[in-house]
Amino acid sequence: MNPKTYRKLMVKQYSHDFRTAAEIVEVNLEQPQADEIVIRNQFAAVNGGFDTLICQGKVPYVNPTLPFDLGVEVVGEVIAKGEKVGAFEVGDAVLTTARGGGYREYQTIKAEEAFKVPFASPEILTLMPTGVSALVALEQVGEMKSGEVVLVTAAAGGTGHIAVQLAKLAGNHVIGVCGSPEKSQLLQQLGCDRVINYRQENVDEVLKKEYPKGVNLVFECVGKGMFDTCVNNLAIRGRLVVVGFISEYAKDIEVVSGPRIYHQLFWKAASVRGFLMPQYREYMPEARERLLQLLETHQIQVAIEPREFRGIESIADAVEWLIGGKNQGKVVVRF
Repeated sequence: MNPKTYRKLMVKQYSHDFRTAAEIVEVNLEQPQADEIVIRNQFAAVNGGFDTLICQGKVPYVNPTLPFDLGVEVVGEVIAKGEKVGAFEVGDAVLTTARGGGYREYQTIKAEEAFKVPFASPEILTLMPTGVSALVALEQVGEMKSGEVVLVTAAAGGTGHIAVQLAKLAGNHVIGVCGSPEKSQLLQQLGCDRVINYRQENVDEVLKKEYPKGVNLVFECVGKGMFDTCVNNLAIRGRLVVVGFISEYAKDIEVVSGPRIYHQLFWKAASVRGFLMPQYREYMPEARERLLQLLETHQIQVAIEPREFRGIESIADAVEWLIGGKNQGKVVVRF
């Protein structure tokens, strides 16, 4: 029997961090309308950067009205459906990426907004939104080729470790930047040609010494000094894709006083490009299918953060764990 109520996370007032903005509330479980399904959420993906910025009111393309629900990507099981729903059956595993649908125990949603998956697991959850972002950013924005030097920052993170493998599969020499011996080991296992632990080696010095011709493509997730280093080491016609800037998500934005970036880019005919998945939605279906095929044929691995986060109460801990750079692979909350 389905419960009458469930818990979810909401923001009623903006705050500087996720923990103080997020509030657990209990609400009634809505029965499905004719075109809706009810999902018991099982695994929710944690996106610490987006989660923090939206709690600060700093996601321009969303601009939600208070109060609003939190969480995005989630996989679960259909437990009820409306009379006009033919695409799903009770018991089907589904994935949703509707904003506000992730950090809750149950959700009632239009069937057309759900995506059927082979099974509900942290691995599938990581591939569908996070892996899709890595693939689309590399191919559509970064114009990834073969035989190039590709650098991935935050390479042992949820998005980064998928980007590393996709770049290798495309036939490139891949450099992975991370911040611990454990993360270095993970990247070596995933096939990184050169792993740089920035806490033990100077990234700029390594790149200038070992890659004097520069880096052709950078998948950049960190920001601040790491971004500057990557720009400085771009090759002729190099491309840097800004996938995030985790170093500034929970902090004041650093004001930089110095020469404008075109002085770095012009003479190399290099470029810096921003990537945001909602602006590339048309590429999502094909990317999903290709990634599922790569997983099923064991051509890519999915790394899940080994520390367990369970239940609504653990989500703030999970966000802080990720923002603090402690994760290896994708951070997932289990319900």
